[in-house]
Amino acid sequence: MRRLLTALAAASALMVAQPVLAQDGPAKIALIHGLSGSPLEAYSKQTHTGFEMGLEYATKGTNEIKGRKIELVKKDSQFKPDIARALLAEAYADEDVVFAVGDTSSGVAMAMLPVAAENEKILLVEPAVADGLTGKDSNRYVFKTSRNSSMDMQAQALALKPDSNLYIATLAQDYAFGRDGVVAFKTALEGTGANLVHEEYVPQQTTDFTAPIERLFNALKDKQGRKVIVIYVAGIDAMTPLVTADPGRYGIELSTGGNILPALAGYKKVPGMEGAIYYYYEAPKNPVNDWFVAEHQKRFNAPPDFFTAGGFAAAMAVAKALETASDWETETLIKTMEGMSFDTPKGPMTFRTEDHQALQSMYHFKIKVDPNVAWAIPELVREIKPEEMKIPIGRNNQQ
Repeated sequence: MRRLLTALAAASALMVAQPVLAQDGPAKIALIHGLSGSPLEAYSKQTHTGFEMGLEYATKGTNEIKGRKIELVKKDSQFKPDIARALLAEAYADEDVVFAVGDTSSGVAMAMLPVAAENEKILLVEPAVADGLTGKDSNRYVFKTSRNSSMDMQAQALALKPDSNLYIATLAQDYAFGRDGVVAFKTALEGTGANLVHEEYVPQQTTDFTAPIERLFNALKDKQGRKVIVIYVAGIDAMTPLVTADPGRYGIELSTGGNILPALAGYKKVPGMEGAIYYYYEAPKNPVNDWFVAEHQKRFNAPPDFFTAGGFAAAMAVAKALETASDWETETLIKTMEGMSFDTPKGPMTFRTEDHQALQSMYHFKIKVDPNVAWAIPELVREIKPEEMKIPIGRNNQQ
């Protein structure tokens, strides 16, 4: 009997000890982004820089939460869906990561969603944009700090002030990002009276825009009213060929969203152009952004960029979840993060309970050209608050 009691006591002690041991040592977070093989590589590198700075800010420089060091595991998806899936599965199984963050390309990120469900672990999507990432093909293990196509296009529509006198043609890339963006834009225009007369889709890495531009011009040139080509592309320069083709001779305007600072240099060709942007370092006014801008300028001799802000926001979400949750088991983290608000350089974001999309502000801008600044300045017209945008709920959180 004494031996049996001793054995039971030992088993009981082991059961008590196991949760403690399971949360011993460093907590690993995988950053899975394309770091080679695409023009979008710069976006990934900015995301990683921003994540590291956000983690530093959230932990007051310790990179430690609840006594555990945070270890970042960086993996290169090469912008290939099959590689991204394999790396994510490896991170969950072999690295035993608490969170995985990725990918840069919407098409690659879509391929990663089922892996999160199969492993019953959280995937935080940043910076991929497509609405489908929190849509019907997503699952309850997916959260998303990056803005989505609907936010881009709801804000873009608000910036254009659409009415029945407005005629629009769209130029987008032929994959999830571009297709979802145009669908979202059409939804944003519903009930405004505006007329979407043509949709043009080009391959992801198009360099010759001759034929697409001709079709866009032909669709708009004879319309009586305000005529606008809305550009929704990533990683390619569509602005230069459009400007060179002189849309002004037909009274056609150009409009697009924001971009990274090197790409904004091309916007100098369109002074006065209006659109909507996710982040420009001078737009938000809050203590987090003040620190972010000052520190980034000090360390890199340049202000933080579009995707640096996204990486920072993702780190702030991860840190808030780990700090707030009673334990770091997946189910506890999901319950903690649903409806959770967290600070970012853009101000507060909130994970919507239904589909885990982070609701956030966007910024209506008007292009200002300053010869002393290397890029065109998307000067703030006004902040577009989350409640102004009717962002469709992607899925039910029970899926």
